[in-house]
Amino acid sequence: MLAAASLIVMPVLARAKRRLADRLGSRSLQADSTQTVLCTYLSAFLLVGVLANSLWGLWWADPLAGLAIAVIAAGIVLWRERDLCC
Repeated sequence: MLAAASLIVMPVLARAKRRLADRLGSRSLQADSTQTVLCTYLSAFLLVGVLANSLWGLWWADPLAGLAIAVIAAGIVLWRERDLCC
């Protein structure tokens, strides 16, 4: 339920943070908006993995979603670190 709510709320929140960051010229708030977008992606993978496991009994979908989340998070931190920190 929380992952589904995140898919609805987080993109709106990220957009609002990005607009405010541009207005204020705040790199910190821009980084926070990037983190919020990451949260949206992570929620999507989590939801897909859990639903595939629950609805169709694909036991491997949950660990695969976890692996995808780890790869995305590590990839963003390693290759786009300048966007995530001040």
